[in-house]
Amino acid sequence: MKKQKKNLYLVASLCLSALLLLEGCANTNGSIVSNDDPYEEVNRSVFGFNASVDNYVGKPVSAAYDYITPDLVQTGIGNFFSNLKDINVVLNDVMQGKLLQAGQDTGRFLLNTSVGLAGIFDVATMVGLEKHNEDFAQTLGVWGVPKGPYLVLPLIGPATTRGIPGMVFDAAANPATYVPFPIRSLELLNMRTQKAGTFKIIKEGALDPYLFTRESFLQSRKYLVTDGEVELTDDIDLDSSIDETDFGK
Repeated sequence: MKKQKKNLYLVASLCLSALLLLEGCANTNGSIVSNDDPYEEVNRSVFGFNASVDNYVGKPVSAAYDYITPDLVQTGIGNFFSNLKDINVVLNDVMQGKLLQAGQDTGRFLLNTSVGLAGIFDVATMVGLEKHNEDFAQTLGVWGVPKGPYLVLPLIGPATTRGIPGMVFDAAANPATYVPFPIRSLELLNMRTQKAGTFKIIKEGALDPYLFTRESFLQSRKYLVTDGEVELTDDIDLDSSIDETDFGK
């Protein structure tokens, strides 16, 4: 039921983004004035830079990787790094006061690390231990820290000022941060490959990829902070500018 609710919300969020895009096209400058995006001009420039880097480097390298790497191996690599991130999830569970969920996520991590061979196999999901998505930016949101202005970071993508310290904390707590760069780069390459379809859909289907990314990113982050309890009503700031992935690439 929770997954169905999440899917319905994401669909509604994308529809909302589409409506905002249409409205933006009616403006003389082709964009929506947003209080959450005071640095839009700079953000658009960085967004374009990220898109160029991805087009000329990320996309061809990930395509070659996808060609030579079997899907089963890609899944195993993704599972391995996702399992390491569960350490972050447990820490943020505790900091948000979700003690029952912290126990479940700890069990998930221990099961996948042992029976799942260092997380290569997601045994926990097979036995019904659902994976949760918690990070320090969400914890700050739960503590009442404002999200701040929307930003597009070079080579990283969408963020907010609240998300920047969240990234630093999560990186420090993630064991993958301390492995040699070639191994770490494998995680990024594998992630880019698995999201290739999303990048293509947004790039080819959105009237304004930047605007679509901004609205989707912040709607998604709001959904995560509120654990899906947010509703699409007038209480939501429709000019608020979804996941920390640059969908415009």
